[in-house]
Amino acid sequence: MTTLDEKLDAARESLADRDGVLVAFSGGVDSAVVAALAHDALGDGAVACTARSETLPADELDDAVRVAEEIGIRHETVTFSELDDPDFVANGDDRCYHCRTMRLGKMYDAARDLGIGTVCDGTNASDPGEGHRPGLRAVEELDVFSPLLAHDITKAEVREAAERYDLSVADKPSMACLSSRIPTGLEVTEERLTRVEKAERLLRTWGFSQFRVRDHDGLARIEVAPDELDAALDREFVRAAREHLTDVGFDHVTLDLHGYRTGSVSPSEAAEEGDEPLVEDVFTRNYPTGED
Repeated sequence: MTTLDEKLDAARESLADRDGVLVAFSGGVDSAVVAALAHDALGDGAVACTARSETLPADELDDAVRVAEEIGIRHETVTFSELDDPDFVANGDDRCYHCRTMRLGKMYDAARDLGIGTVCDGTNASDPGEGHRPGLRAVEELDVFSPLLAHDITKAEVREAAERYDLSVADKPSMACLSSRIPTGLEVTEERLTRVEKAERLLRTWGFSQFRVRDHDGLARIEVAPDELDAALDREFVRAAREHLTDVGFDHVTLDLHGYRTGSVSPSEAAEEGDEPLVEDVFTRNYPTGED
């Protein structure tokens, strides 16, 4: 069996063989480990690049800046808008494909400006088996190099590697872009993205670690991890959530007793996991999500 040390060494070697690399850098644990490996292998020849758009929470950009400083890698940003793409706005099952295509396209533009020929991302060996992942198709089509995937480094091993690098995001929960909070078929708009971001900032302020605020066309459905449910039922938090989420534009505020679940507003993603989509089960009658 190949050890993690051997996998990480192989990943560094594969990066060192390149003239330079630009890492699509969200600041999450996967891209942080790739950035650390690239910096080890290439030094100043490695650049981390974060794409700024309406779907990236401001707190996540702050995290990306901080983590790049921890690694010591050069950090650049590019700006674009997924809302310019009507296919993304329509929010179909392939929304992530359109988002990732645009985002990685910007990475290639930045790499070309810097004279860098390789773009890397943080796709790991666990990702292809995690159900409906249309964004991976964009990674393949654009020939992005995924060193974690290429060297069979799983999500658990990524976190172990992050701990070895003493990265502050080693235990950071996965953070999908804000559009993942909007049910499939309901248009992605700047208004919806903004109120979700503001709502989730409240939960972060209250100390929740794994959560989502789903936007069902004006109804906020709060999901928290099962071990944080008691905190979500605290009377003071309930009052604060109701008042704050109403102030940012939601008509109704609910707490989902199922707790946090990935893909709970994407019927296709839920179907891949063998579950019925919560949107259809709970909200279709009174809060249509645009699905027929």
